[in-house]
Formats: sequence, structure tokens, C-alpha cells
Amino acid sequence: MTPHRHGSSIIEFPNDLEIVHTRLFDAPIQLVFDVFTKEEHVRKTFAPFGEEVTVCSIDLRVGGNYHFVMVTDDGTECSFRGTFLEVEPPNRTVQTWRFEGWPDAEAVETMDLHETDGVTTLTYRLAFRDQAGRNHMTKYDGLEANFDHVEDLLRSLVDPEGPVSG
Repeated sequence: MTPHRHGSSIIEFPNDLEIVHTRLFDAPIQLVFDVFTKEEHVRKTFAPFGEEVTVCSIDLRVGGNYHFVMVTDDGTECSFRGTFLEVEPPNRTVQTWRFEGWPDAEAVETMDLHETDGVTTLTYRLAFRDQAGRNHMTKYDGLEANFDHVEDLLRSLVDPEGPVSG
């Protein structure tokens, strides 16, 4: 297994409304897909900075909904929800995305996965409906921390005896 890849996302802005993160994970594609789409894994990886996940509901089918809520140290609830538009295991999901703290920020979130030689590449795209919504998204450290948690969980699942990076 390679040294950890914490903080290694490549972030691109293909246009004024989109943000694209590309990240490599040292794990097979099906396992990466499962860690991003199964409640038992998302509960462990979603909250970027140690917040408590109080709601984690995923109905992984076209037309199915997801809802995640995390509570910050000061008691603030952060609620994210959407509806799956495409589900193609283990390669792709497309879903609406809404953070209830930004009611005017509607987006479509896409996760594409591709595996080569046991390394899975994630291409994560967030495409906002309009500039007002996109203007809210000025930081990416939470998403990067989420990807770091995914990496740590994947490492523990691929090599349960090995050390977890941190």
C-alpha cells in the first residue's frame, strides 16, 4: 500500500458553476463505491472535523433519497439531502445536492469511479444551478477531510492488521 494520500485531491474549476475534485484511493472500485454509498460507512466518514452524525439515510436507487445531518461542537445542525438521478454500481452516482444552510444553493453532485491496477480514481463534480449558489462554496477543506476519512476507512478494510494513517 502506498503512503497515505491525505490532502491530495486535485481541485479544478472547469467553469463558473462547477467544482471538480479528483482523488486516488488504494482500494478496489467496489469497495470504494460501498464506502461512499452504504450507511454503515458514510456514518464513519461524512463528518469532516469530528462532528456527530445524527442522521444517515441512503435509498440507493434512481428516485431514492439521501439525508445526512451532522451536529457541530456548538450544536449547529448541518443537513444535506438530495435525490438519486443515476445509480450505476460500482462506477457512478448522480444526485441532487442541497445543504439546508444555503437554501439558494442547489446543485447536482456526480461521483465517477475508475479502477486501474487496484487504484480507484474518484472524480467528484458539484455543478451548481446558478452563480448565487456557487458563490457559497468558498472552502474545500471539509470535503478534503471527508476524503481523508474515506481513505482511512478503506485502508482499515483492505488491511485490517495494518496501521491507519493520520
